[in-house]
Amino acid sequence: MLLELKVKNFALIDELSMQFSEGLNILSGETGAGKSIIIDAVNMAIGERADREFVRSGCNKCTVQAVFRVSKNSVILERTDELGIEKNEEDIIILMREIYSNGRSVCRINGIIVTRGALKSVSEKLIDIHGQHNHQSLLNQNSHIDILDSFGGKSIQEQASKVASKYATLALLKKQLNEISVDEKERMRKIDMLKFQAREIDESNLTIKEEEDLNSQKKLVINAEKIYSALANSYEKLADSDLNLAILDNLAFITQNLGDVKTFDSELKKFYDSFEEVQFKLQDLAWEIREYKEQVEFDPNIIDEIEERLDIISRLKRKYGISVKEILEYRKKIVNELEDLINSDAKIDKLKEEVEITEKELEKLSVSLSETRKFVSLTLNKSLMKILEELNMKKVSFSISIKQLKSENLKYKLTSRGIDTVTFLISTNVGEPLKPLSKVASGGEMSRIMLALKTILADTDKIACLIFDEIDTGVSGRTAQIVGEKLYQISRNHQVVCITHLPQIACLADSHFLIEKITNDTATNTKIDKLNKNKIILEIGRLLGGKLTEITLKHAKEMIDQASSKKR
Repeated sequence: MLLELKVKNFALIDELSMQFSEGLNILSGETGAGKSIIIDAVNMAIGERADREFVRSGCNKCTVQAVFRVSKNSVILERTDELGIEKNEEDIIILMREIYSNGRSVCRINGIIVTRGALKSVSEKLIDIHGQHNHQSLLNQNSHIDILDSFGGKSIQEQASKVASKYATLALLKKQLNEISVDEKERMRKIDMLKFQAREIDESNLTIKEEEDLNSQKKLVINAEKIYSALANSYEKLADSDLNLAILDNLAFITQNLGDVKTFDSELKKFYDSFEEVQFKLQDLAWEIREYKEQVEFDPNIIDEIEERLDIISRLKRKYGISVKEILEYRKKIVNELEDLINSDAKIDKLKEEVEITEKELEKLSVSLSETRKFVSLTLNKSLMKILEELNMKKVSFSISIKQLKSENLKYKLTSRGIDTVTFLISTNVGEPLKPLSKVASGGEMSRIMLALKTILADTDKIACLIFDEIDTGVSGRTAQIVGEKLYQISRNHQVVCITHLPQIACLADSHFLIEKITNDTATNTKIDKLNKNKIILEIGRLLGGKLTEITLKHAKEMIDQASSKKR
């Protein structure tokens, strides 16, 4: 449920905080006081498109924060887990939105910055807003199938999910078929091109580390003279000096001398062993240097061969990948593609068979879904008619039309939602034919139909908080009282926030908020006051007659007492 709404520098609101209760929360106030601003603020908090016009004049940004408490096993907590948002012990979800005067906005859930899409994916499970503008969903025929499926609950949703999944499989198979079903001339052209590419890569005889090895070899050849000179000088100093200054000759002399005296003392023996070990190691090193020196080549043709090979690799990289590894992976890919093209006739036949089988499976699932929808529509229609009658629409006839889509060849037209089009039909007067809802219903009738649907669907959609923005438009008298009773009925299992101008609805409130516009010489501000019992009587009196008199106040008290009795 919605625990608190905090708003700062939003439109006419300087700063306010509203603490909501369980049950029916009523918001009332004079026309133009700013009731719609509260709904706008909630819409911003739940991720609707931001508008910098909401930033209060003279301010850099506005902030809106909505605090919710959710049940421990809620799907909302699963969604926040997916987004990497940590739980808290109280199972509180805080949605926050900052809107800047330059148009930029920032969304947060429990302090973590998220995308607007992520914010909406969480908020749509928390709160549902319905007002005059939301009736457009009833005017939009495409939404009727969603309303029906929502009412059908698990039985329809599981079938609809299977249809959507099967349709996705069919779409993928058709895409694969289209990609492989090229005309013969184009197929042969592509085969020739892929053969050429594969042959060009094969003839190059590439190996994974070849480029690295060639660059190392190139470095050695370019510096061959310097390397040879360094090795020759080193070998000369070690073992090939005409002046008897070779290191190995001197080491041999030292070792021989120490060998003559090594038996006289253990320390002398240790010196002898160490020099002998060094002598052997240097002899091995001198031999290795001489061997390496003799392999050093100065042939300029080798450089040309290396450069030519590197040029081949560079050319292939420009065409087929940024590395030798990518070139070889590309070769595997085109060989598979080549095989598919060469064997495309067999693959096309196989894909056509799979498409045909999948279409039949999808058709079967869609027909079954359609039958379920027809059955569910009877229950929805009956439930809706009952509530519309309670809402003083006794002369109204309502029907749900389900037509199956057909293609040109008279087969079913398969879609991701099945084969149905669903249309809500209504007749508001006895003897008048049923027509699409969008063509005949007035604003007041639309409000009551929406309320009837929400009464039916409230338990199905599992949304804890429902907001109704002047859903009482176009109703009065006894009808207004019935609308109020329906709202109160919904509020026993859901938190309801309702903006109203009708006393018949307001007197049923569990909590009542008064919205007022305060104007002074420098600014205009919207203020909200949570009313106590005495102030509620005054506000109901104002809603009854505008001008407060002893009679209107008495009438207001009677209405509140009657509502309390009815609630008990």
